[in-house]
Amino acid sequence: MTATPVSPYQGRPGGENVFARITENVARIAEAPRPPPAWYVAFGISVALLLIFISNLALVAWFGVGLWGTMHPVAWGFPIVNFVFWIGIGHAGTLISAILYLLRQDWRTAISRFAEAMTVFALVCAVVFPGIHVGRPWVSYWMLPYPNQMGMWPQFRSPLEWDLFAVGTYATVSVMFWYLGMVPDFATLRNRAAGPVRRVAYGIAAMGWRGSSRQWHRYERAYLLLAALATPLVLSVHSVVAFDFATSQLPGWHSTIFPPYFVAGAIFGGFAMVVTLVVPARQFFGLASLIQIRHLELMNKIILATGMLVGYAYAMEFFIAWYSGVTFEQFAFVNRAFGPYAWAYWTMILCNLAAPQVFWWKAARTNVWVSLAVGIIVNVGMWFERFVIICTSLSRDFLPSSWGYFVPTAYDYLTLAGSFGLFFTLFLLFCRYLPMVAMAEVKATQPSARVR
Repeated sequence: MTATPVSPYQGRPGGENVFARITENVARIAEAPRPPPAWYVAFGISVALLLIFISNLALVAWFGVGLWGTMHPVAWGFPIVNFVFWIGIGHAGTLISAILYLLRQDWRTAISRFAEAMTVFALVCAVVFPGIHVGRPWVSYWMLPYPNQMGMWPQFRSPLEWDLFAVGTYATVSVMFWYLGMVPDFATLRNRAAGPVRRVAYGIAAMGWRGSSRQWHRYERAYLLLAALATPLVLSVHSVVAFDFATSQLPGWHSTIFPPYFVAGAIFGGFAMVVTLVVPARQFFGLASLIQIRHLELMNKIILATGMLVGYAYAMEFFIAWYSGVTFEQFAFVNRAFGPYAWAYWTMILCNLAAPQVFWWKAARTNVWVSLAVGIIVNVGMWFERFVIICTSLSRDFLPSSWGYFVPTAYDYLTLAGSFGLFFTLFLLFCRYLPMVAMAEVKATQPSARVR
């Protein structure tokens, strides 16, 4: 006999109204006249950082990218580091929503909406940096493949060009997948709306959803199709980003391990960011009955597993450099660990390898504050990983006469901090006005929803 899963709402007064309780628990956040005080504090800090971000981008566009610390030989500095970091953050959303949906993993329902929103907002942050890094963003349309009087065409053999297609496709599918999943929940908020403005706004977003069997049938087919389309994008997007490095001849980049290494690292950092977002939202908005400890434990297990994969990739990089017998490759990796950027390399090792090891113990996996701390530490480590890959390899290549040392300026730091302001401003608005948890999907996983 298989034990029937226990609903978090059973055993309470009125426990038979499971669906109503789920709806009330999620919808009350968007319907409340004002959010918790912590939301105002977080939103104020985020908006301040966003204003710093906008002002820094305006100054860079006006005076040029010389305000940043990028210089030769480190022509890719903080902007590309930030780009790769944010693309990686957006990876876990599609993994949780699409792949786990195809695998029929019910535990994804409580956290999938957070992950999908995180994906969209991280992509918004990511696409800013390549556009401003070109130096003349007002002529970025030159990169588009269309007949023009200048006779300029993109180099389609370059992975830099395929970044445009990969990231664009990933963003389009992610937005559609995120929005489609919210349609039934928008209809619920529309039906519960007290004022005409909310009723009209949620009604437009619900697109005439009435919950008929025909609508549910088409919804399930469309959701399954988008999940199937999004699944290969999880592998393709960061593989294409990895090709930006792997197809070069630069020591430290020229490696076939980069595509799977980047994919594992993106999933690792993405799940850490999901935990970083879920824990405060769970505490401040009273969602402990929906986002349970078992959800955090499962995500922490994935963080531990992917962290071990990333650690294996770190070791293999050194082995490949030694086995190749190429002096330049061997020097590049010794220089990473013991050269002028050793402080960044060992910060990366401590954050990405040492910190997740606490998840071997169940007490740590099921502690919300330990989960939050490790999630933040892992994201710091993943940013340093991109910094180490880009800056240490570029700073010392083949000729000692062309070596340099990258020193970021205040504009680099402020732009990095401002990108987090953009991300958290969008995320906090999402928490305030949109359903944070997929009500329809959570209801479908309840024991009372199953046909006996």
